[in-house]
Amino acid sequence: MPSRPGSLGQLRAAVADGSVRRRSVKDEIRENLIERLRSGGPLFPGIIGYDDTVVPQIVNAVLSKHNFILLGLRGQAKSRILRALTTLLDDEVPVIPGCEIHDDPLAPLCAGCRQRVRDEGDAMEVGWLGRDARYVEKLATPDVTIADMIGDLDPIKAARSRLTLADELTMHYGLLPRANRGIFAINELPDLAGKIQVGLFNILQEGDVQIKGYPVRLPLDVMMVFSANPEDYTARGKIITPLKDRIGSEIRTHYPATRHEGMSITTQEAWTTRTGNLELQIPEFIREIVEEIAFQARTDARVDKRSGVSQRLPISLLENVVSNAERRALLADEPVVAPRVTDIYAALPAITGKFELEYEGELRGADAVAREIIRAAVGVVFTGVFTGVDY
Repeated sequence: MPSRPGSLGQLRAAVADGSVRRRSVKDEIRENLIERLRSGGPLFPGIIGYDDTVVPQIVNAVLSKHNFILLGLRGQAKSRILRALTTLLDDEVPVIPGCEIHDDPLAPLCAGCRQRVRDEGDAMEVGWLGRDARYVEKLATPDVTIADMIGDLDPIKAARSRLTLADELTMHYGLLPRANRGIFAINELPDLAGKIQVGLFNILQEGDVQIKGYPVRLPLDVMMVFSANPEDYTARGKIITPLKDRIGSEIRTHYPATRHEGMSITTQEAWTTRTGNLELQIPEFIREIVEEIAFQARTDARVDKRSGVSQRLPISLLENVVSNAERRALLADEPVVAPRVTDIYAALPAITGKFELEYEGELRGADAVAREIIRAAVGVVFTGVFTGVDY
């Protein structure tokens, strides 16, 4: 494999002969996705239950070069999907070393990098940025400011450089410009204050923004992806309509459609490989009951549907069930850890914190509701196992 270009002149030559490809982030992700589709490789390893629903919609959004948003309740793998988009980026891209916004050496945006290219010419050093460093994620909260997201004017930098505040060189870049030439993800988008959302849709539509009254042109090369709760992502919620209108695709996630899909996720995510000399044997019906508890909770009238019941519930529950069985085996000096139904009742702390209750549920109490959900789940699994048996 030829060595990477180390200077601007070498990079120009490499781009000219085709050994280094120069393209926008969305084109890069689109073309890498096309190659993966043709090769038949997995698009999002570890994501279960979305092959016929969510994944095709994400593929369509990427092929359309859209910024997109994932709408779903908690525990539906939204953040994991967004982070998995980095696998569609190139291994490395050339950048100007030391640049805060990872400028393209062949088309720098910031004034400092443009000046550096003019001064150093083809001898200017070129750095390389890995794919993981090209992903920036921010959890939206009401106290996030324009300075955090987009940037601010730095009076100290202006004073030291003897520049006016109107000079572009006095700007301190926020998270969004620092995601230039990469992917910028915002979780819980509607929680951003209205003026921050306005700043975002200006970036999405026009590529410019005003920093304390000074217009700064930022034609960023960035793919923007978001996540949100469906309840908040409405005109009645906390999202402003112009921003919603500028997001290309709106994709809804969901909980596992079947118990066996949920069991596959829980088996993949739960930590059940314990250290020590004890043998672990988890009966299949225990796994089914653990998963059925989540399904029962999602349909229970006393559980708040707007909050949802995270897929983390059966994951944490199975871990606690195994731990209680492990504790019993250690105390009784048994060689085998074999979870029982009683271990599920002992794992109530893994259930009660994973759902929000409606008024009726609050009157009953979280522990009482959880016990009744366990009882219902055991009944459903028992009936399924012994269907047609005459007692």
